[in-house]
Amino acid sequence: MIRYALRCEQGHAFEAWFRDSAAYDAQRAAGLVACAVCGVNAVDKALMAPAVATRAATTGAGAPPVAASPPTTHPGAAMVPALSAPPESPAARAMAALRAHVEKTADYVGPRFASEARRIHAEGGAERAVWGEATPAEARALAEDGVPVAPLPWLPKRDD
Repeated sequence: MIRYALRCEQGHAFEAWFRDSAAYDAQRAAGLVACAVCGVNAVDKALMAPAVATRAATTGAGAPPVAASPPTTHPGAAMVPALSAPPESPAARAMAALRAHVEKTADYVGPRFASEARRIHAEGGAERAVWGEATPAEARALAEDGVPVAPLPWLPKRDD
């Protein structure tokens, strides 16, 4: 596998992994390489320094400490760094709007999501919108039991 630093014609920088340089060339020629920020297909390799593994780096000895990402504003959000640019693609804007709507209109129940969704479904009375975390097995079991659930396409929050 090879990691390339890429830049689109709009100046957005991002990284992508490819099987090898030929895979990158083939995917770019087919129009399959697109900017991760704005979605344009005019993408080129950016200047990058090669990563050379040393014995210390592969064993972990002498490696610099890695700082933890700062938490986002919601306790249930993933521990990811905030992005500084506003969402530019229509898909990114739609996902940001969906996230804002869910966080505003539904109750966050965290890791209790599966049991809470099952309880609400079993009561059959007034429905209450909840969101939280569930394992793939828990989500599959909920769906098989007829409990209406859907995965949420969360992206890291952005600094707007």
